[in-house]
Amino acid sequence: MNRLEGKVAFITGGARGQGREIATKFASEGADIILCDMCADLPTVAYPLGTKEDLNETVRLVEAEGRKCVSAIADVRDQASLDAVVDLGIESFGHIDIAIANAGIVDFAPIWEITEQEWADQIDINLSGVWRTIKAVAPHMISRLSGSMVLTSSNNGAEGGVNYAHYIAAKHGVIGLMRSAALELGPHNIRVNAVLPGPCDTIMNNNPVGWARIAGKDGATREEYLDSVRNWQLLRGRTAMHPKAIANAMIWLVSDEASEVTGIELPVDTGHLALPGMNPAPIVEG
Repeated sequence: MNRLEGKVAFITGGARGQGREIATKFASEGADIILCDMCADLPTVAYPLGTKEDLNETVRLVEAEGRKCVSAIADVRDQASLDAVVDLGIESFGHIDIAIANAGIVDFAPIWEITEQEWADQIDINLSGVWRTIKAVAPHMISRLSGSMVLTSSNNGAEGGVNYAHYIAAKHGVIGLMRSAALELGPHNIRVNAVLPGPCDTIMNNNPVGWARIAGKDGATREEYLDSVRNWQLLRGRTAMHPKAIANAMIWLVSDEASEVTGIELPVDTGHLALPGMNPAPIVEG
């Protein structure tokens, strides 16, 4: 299939994980790619973030699909750096048809222990970074009366969770941002949608802190983490998803097959949000 033949896609957080899978999937169906990533660690994040070498590997994988790719180090906390990547992409390819606001981080602490910096980093990257991505590309798409944007939220954009209220607040905010952007950009023939991933088997979850959180105990192993994820899933035999599941959903949303679709929240979560819910740690008095 060549659902994106002749299209150009701009993807933030493209060094690895979901960003890499989205880039290579889109390239496999005909798109040229513009990538950016901050390529630096943060003191408030317990796991290593993507590197310049990771970003270069994503470029290589896109080019292996026979498509062109330009990349740059850019931090979604900085509007000027995102604007520069968009300018680079337009200079290289002439136009941008698709924007994927994918960059994101996660961190864990009880709400009363979250520091000002931890709160700021989660909100600034996971929510404000999505807004800046829209700002960077919207004027160009408006001028062409054409475009499609997909914003990465989360299951946690639709439900709460324990010990990461800053992340959850940001992901809820992405849904509100998507709804408003869809209303404002629809008259310019620009579609805006959100994808709500469930647990994906990327470094964001696949690290000792993630294993312990999901398994519910210190020192948990990867195997215990994968087994515990099954408690989140509805479909038979499922555990943490491969990030290609997110790429597969996004390519439909940005393709002409979804030309009449805008303003929706698309869960990709093996049915998690359909579950009736449970108390994972009930307290029995007496």
